[in-house]
Amino acid sequence: MDKKLVFFDIDGTLLDHEKKVPLSTKEAIDELKAGGHEAAIATGRPPFLFKELREELGIDSYVSLNGQYVVYQGKVVYSNPIPPEVLLSLKDYAQNYGQPIAFTSADNTKLNMIHHARVEASYTPHQLPIPECDPHYNLGRDIYQAALFCTEEEEVSYSEEYRDQLRFVRWDRVCVDVIPMGGSKAAGIEKFIQHTGFKREDVIAFGDNLNDLEMLQFVGHGVAMGNANPVVKEAARYVTRDVDQDGIMHGLCQLGLIASSSIVV
Repeated sequence: MDKKLVFFDIDGTLLDHEKKVPLSTKEAIDELKAGGHEAAIATGRPPFLFKELREELGIDSYVSLNGQYVVYQGKVVYSNPIPPEVLLSLKDYAQNYGQPIAFTSADNTKLNMIHHARVEASYTPHQLPIPECDPHYNLGRDIYQAALFCTEEEEVSYSEEYRDQLRFVRWDRVCVDVIPMGGSKAAGIEKFIQHTGFKREDVIAFGDNLNDLEMLQFVGHGVAMGNANPVVKEAARYVTRDVDQDGIMHGLCQLGLIASSSIVV
């Protein structure tokens, strides 16, 4: 079998509903790598928020920040920060509506205001640490992604105002990720395979949420988790089991990348 490149989303894909990596997932990824295939992560998270996960799974290649920061075997091969002037404009626009915004570099995330209910409502269920406040964090450094705490209805005005500059990717009821126009996990994966020489048809991706749609459609084989959003399942080529029902192991088995004897029926 030709060597395959397999990307895994994190929340709801590698991490179960308790935010833990199932034992079957660890075993499946170990077997995948032992078979000569390459494992990588594709996530909306910044690198510092999944460092321990990379170490736990022995993975040092990833597409992070929804495609804006790409690393292969520990080395940055692509980065795409948001233009500083666009960030300033977005910050002012959000402040006019009293809506918080978080700015994320490769090393940290900082909020422009403190003690806002929407931040807690969004971050706490996902067990993400609430960022500290630094209203000027967007200045003097590369910012690859912002988190804008707004509802779907409120998002409409932002999409119209920045339709030629920014993309808004919803991952929570009151929060969207903000990335440069043209950015996505799929775009990051494209940069990754250009660097590594993998053929698109030899690339596989597992995901469950709306920010995985383009990724699953771009790669040769898109696999939706059993717990995925129905729209994501519809877009994927395959659907595996729920994350906490050996979904990763079952999916890799379906694709013939690990032994069928590994799966418990």
